[in-house]
Amino acid sequence: MNLNNICWMNYSIDISKGASQSDLGVGVVIVSEHNEIVYSAFTGEEGNASWCSVLLSKARKLQIFNAQSIYITINTWSDARSFDLIALLKEIRINKIYVGLPDPSLTSYLDNDPIITFNHVYRYPDELKRKILEQNDHFFTNSKQSIKYSPYYSENRISDLVIGKLKSKGFIIFKDEINAHKNRSALASLICDKYGIKYSKAINAVNNAISEAFNSKYEGYNYSNDLRSLELDWKENFMSLYRNLSTRPLSTINILNIGVASGHEAISLFSDCRHITFVDIAEDGLKKIKNQIPLSKVIISSASDLSSIPDNSQDLYVSLRTYNSSFFEIREAILEALRVLNLNAIIIISVANGFLCPEQPCIIPGLIVPGTKFVDIYRGMDTAKLIQAEFIQAGFKDIQIFSTNTEIYVSARVTDKGSATIGFGKRV
Repeated sequence: MNLNNICWMNYSIDISKGASQSDLGVGVVIVSEHNEIVYSAFTGEEGNASWCSVLLSKARKLQIFNAQSIYITINTWSDARSFDLIALLKEIRINKIYVGLPDPSLTSYLDNDPIITFNHVYRYPDELKRKILEQNDHFFTNSKQSIKYSPYYSENRISDLVIGKLKSKGFIIFKDEINAHKNRSALASLICDKYGIKYSKAINAVNNAISEAFNSKYEGYNYSNDLRSLELDWKENFMSLYRNLSTRPLSTINILNIGVASGHEAISLFSDCRHITFVDIAEDGLKKIKNQIPLSKVIISSASDLSSIPDNSQDLYVSLRTYNSSFFEIREAILEALRVLNLNAIIIISVANGFLCPEQPCIIPGLIVPGTKFVDIYRGMDTAKLIQAEFIQAGFKDIQIFSTNTEIYVSARVTDKGSATIGFGKRV
């Protein structure tokens, strides 16, 4: 994300402050190919007219119907059950769309949502999403996008647990520092700077804190906390996807399952598999799996370090609802996946895409915006597209995205390891 984009995003947030407190604060900026403002609008700028009506009025007056970019803080959904952005794009051609958050009234994906259906859509970074949420706190707090409706997740945040674990080791880290250092190496470097210790000591403390945090979160986890309690077809969804990719029975192939949490999914899917290795940074789930599947191999490690697994040794790599985890290093994990997979092997990754609201019960779609108590319904698809992009970079082929009510699957195949350029100039 370049500085010009960040500048216009901040400007859209600033002008949205012109909205009254009783209105959802939306700011919109349209920018030319010369990085100059064409026109802008905000909720309430002209009486009761919507921001979309104001922008269209300005476009017609100026007779300018082409632009390079639009920056919009909230993708609003009108009473006419349509998206304001769609109405705008019918008259104004725009090459790139930058969006902060979904309308707080949205509770699911809609077929005509431009953020889902268009390829030229980009998102505001998390720190700016938090600004938008703060400005519109009342609207989001009282929406289904608030995780107050999902107590297990609101009370068991990995970031909070990591802060507590690091404190017990003598390292005081604040919430805003965690939000600004969302990978292991960055957090370890922060600790080095604050406490004047060697990196090796800091990264060891970080790794242990993260492992302990996941152990704490999932030690009492069961399907009463899980949205799969409402989606009984989740296992068949996975098996249907696998059968579309391979005719080989799971029981006959070498399988690597990354990120097992409490072990429920792994035991349901792989109890009959003889050649399977389970990997997780937390020990408790692995112990449970080893008791249930004695022939399995278990490894305590992160997905980005599979050094104990030989090259070209696995036929299937599976990671369910782990790549969206806090402190997960997607690129490094995918490079390791490619290294250990055979030629023609398959990789299946799923991204969690909702939270269970046990009171109703219902599924709250989306993933949590770090440092907040709100879910972003677009975030699951954002993560899936990021994984897709990393697959392409690493040289995987036959890449597919398949969405269900509980998660989004991204699958691919290894077809030519010899020519794949991956990571930081490495050759496989």
